[in-house]
Amino acid sequence: MKANMGTVDRILRAIVGVVLISLVFVGPQNPWGWIGVVPLLTALVSWCPAYFAFGISTCRKDPTA
Repeated sequence: MKANMGTVDRILRAIVGVVLISLVFVGPQNPWGWIGVVPLLTALVSWCPAYFAFGISTCRKDPTA
């Protein structure tokens, strides 16, 4: 799996994931907050299956390549 997510994308996904997971414990305490695991995991591994399927990459292009 080649990384297809840039730094900003990873940071935003991690924040969204943590916020959604925190909703399970505080606030409405809705089990739907566990959906936050998906953006958190994709941020941790720098790879998004949806980006792969659509041929999208937010990684910075290597200027030396």
